[in-house]
Amino acid sequence: MSSPRFSIIPAWIVTDGRLKGSDLKVLCLLGTYTNKEGWCRRSQVKMAEQLQCGRSTVQDSLNRLAEIGVVEKQRVSSADGRDSAHWYRVVLDRAVASNAFAAWDGEDEEEFGPIEGEKTGTPPAGIPAPPAGPRPAPPAGPEPAPINDSNLTPLVERGERDAALGGEEEENPKALERRFRRWWATWPTYAVDTETTARRAWLDLTAEQRRACEERTADYLATVKASGRKFSKAAATYLSERAWERLGEKDVHHSGQAPEPYTAYSRAGRGLLLAELLRPMRHLQLNKVEENIIEASPEKSGMIWRDKREKQGWPEAVKLIETTVQRRRFHVPQRIVELSKDFDKVKVGSDVWEAWQRLHFRRFWPWLPAPDGLEWMQFPRITAHGESDADLDDAVERAMEEFAGRLNEGRGDDDAA
Repeated sequence: MSSPRFSIIPAWIVTDGRLKGSDLKVLCLLGTYTNKEGWCRRSQVKMAEQLQCGRSTVQDSLNRLAEIGVVEKQRVSSADGRDSAHWYRVVLDRAVASNAFAAWDGEDEEEFGPIEGEKTGTPPAGIPAPPAGPRPAPPAGPEPAPINDSNLTPLVERGERDAALGGEEEENPKALERRFRRWWATWPTYAVDTETTARRAWLDLTAEQRRACEERTADYLATVKASGRKFSKAAATYLSERAWERLGEKDVHHSGQAPEPYTAYSRAGRGLLLAELLRPMRHLQLNKVEENIIEASPEKSGMIWRDKREKQGWPEAVKLIETTVQRRRFHVPQRIVELSKDFDKVKVGSDVWEAWQRLHFRRFWPWLPAPDGLEWMQFPRITAHGESDADLDDAVERAMEEFAGRLNEGRGDDDAA
């Protein structure tokens, strides 16, 4: 049997910022082998062979795609109770509420409904001309045909055009629905959220509020991520509270200056690194090679799990460390910059520096190495302590808890779903 010619995947996932590494390749491979009901049964080993990568890479991508909500997994067990190749379903469409179709019908009726009026002469505005006669159309010129698609118009230009039209676009139900669905695809909880309630809240906004929401949502989500808190606000809550209005104006728009970039050796950079490490560790699973090693040498279990947690448990923190080691810089949210201003300088190789290293070891956190020639590093300020290692360990634990508390201050209202 010949190989499939097409892969069927949902278009919205292509530009989703949560995709990483080989996620899209794994999704396209599943979409290549789906049956007419949208399901595909595929071995992770076989997928890894086709994509020329490790099985663990495929497994990580499948887990992430399931978390995003674009893939559904159905576990299959063999007769002896062991796992077999799973069924996977590519979620092609989210459920469309019935009132969405009602919003579309009005405009579609103009296009597909019966045409009234004179059958000869110039048709009234808004009514298509009668079919062309039997004469062939003139040859097309070399220039490409124009594309009239409002989805391709930048957001700022759409806003200017809408204002010039006196708000006609805002009153168009189909245009409002298209804009809602573009925004809805960017919301972190859309896969488990109530779309009908969110749509109602969207329609309750004024035209100006909807534009502000579209422009500021990315800033709001970046601020939430930088604060270190787990996102849980429902879309309808965000819209009805107009949470984006609580953000300060963008520094770039008002000062004309880009925020200062940092490395993890600075106070602000260390603050962002610790904020990422204070997030919950991602769910990890052993790959087949690791399972075989532990089965053959059980005493290596602790070493393998530690290595896996340090390298994969907090991927954003690992990325910050790699960026710093490569002598590149990154931007830090202003709130983290402010929270880390009182960090202390700690001499590399000192007792306090080693105490911070032990804290990272106890928590399975990746450690930022000190390059040759670097004399000081920045850490949260510790209070008075005794001379023993145990005293120092208690002091850095208290300092870490104090920083975590300040990081989490004021987030209770925002976490309400």
